[in-house]
Amino acid sequence: MSLENKVAIITGAARGIGFAVAKRFVMDGAKVVIADVDDEAGQSAADDLNKIGDATYVHCNVAERLDVRNLVAETINAYGDVDILVNNAGVVVGADFLELEEEDFDRVLSINLKGTFLCSQAVARHMAEKVQDGGEPGTIINMSSVNAVLAIPNQIPYCVSKGGVSQLTKTTALALAPYGIRVNAIGPGSIMTEMLSSVNDDPAARNRILSRTPLQRVGEPSEIAGVAAFLASSDASYVTGQTIYADGGRMPLNYTVAVPDVD
Repeated sequence: MSLENKVAIITGAARGIGFAVAKRFVMDGAKVVIADVDDEAGQSAADDLNKIGDATYVHCNVAERLDVRNLVAETINAYGDVDILVNNAGVVVGADFLELEEEDFDRVLSINLKGTFLCSQAVARHMAEKVQDGGEPGTIINMSSVNAVLAIPNQIPYCVSKGGVSQLTKTTALALAPYGIRVNAIGPGSIMTEMLSSVNDDPAARNRILSRTPLQRVGEPSEIAGVAAFLASSDASYVTGQTIYADGGRMPLNYTVAVPDVD
């Protein structure tokens, strides 16, 4: 799917799913701004992508309104426009409900949910002005999760934040529809990122994940990037307010599946 001459901002893109999306977009012809708080990893990611296309790193804490405003301004200064926003930045804090600290709850919600709101609003304002001036509408893609619907008892703020992202996707899609701006989300299941890589060394953890995954494997970041490329492209021109769950079949499953023994 061609994203030729499109300009995309991807938050939390220094590594993992965000980097995979950035790489796919660059390969599809887009100019990409990698936004992250890890300057070393973010600049390294941009350097890698500049070998195959056009990428720029911008430091941004998505929970800070000034950072977000500067991100949009720097993107427009560098490339003259913003056509695509991927709200991928997110954090996880694990704790038992009775022991969960207020500060940890606030931190996860501020990045995962408030950050998605701040970036969406800032970029949508630019996109709406562009449409009013006769330009093409853009698109916003939020990174949700199967845990917007399913719950994990020791991941309370994460699950709550992703549930909020699901509703934010629907409400902003309706609010921005008069401008032709599309808003959708992706709900990954178990994807082989750094956070999940430990399952390869823990047979019990691996079996637990595979037992709830009918396709019997952990997904790759590039597979989420493929969904993002579709949603960002004109092939998805009539799709808005939706969440696509790329989860290996986990969401429809109402029982666990047998996992063959692997020596």
